[in-house]
Amino acid sequence: MIILPIKRKWYEMILSGEKKEEYREIKPYYKSRFKKVFSMYPYSFIPCGDDAHEVVFRNGYSRESPSFKALCSLDITTGREEWGAVPGVEYYTLTIK
Repeated sequence: MIILPIKRKWYEMILSGEKKEEYREIKPYYKSRFKKVFSMYPYSFIPCGDDAHEVVFRNGYSRESPSFKALCSLDITTGREEWGAVPGVEYYTLTIK
């Protein structure tokens, strides 16, 4: 299982069901974390398949910070600006089921 800290605004939007995706930059840090949980093509670190796993979203970095678990799938897409993405930029996209 993977734990991802998120800002309160996004945390509350996901809990309310308004926000259906969470974005992470395509960088070595997230490549190494996501490949431990999700199926990815070797060397390219592009997600393959439609496997879903539990992800813990935590509002902050402390163990005592509020958190919840959600079933998510991983893909690479451009995100929605109203959900925090920069237009035209590709992200690792966690789709919340």
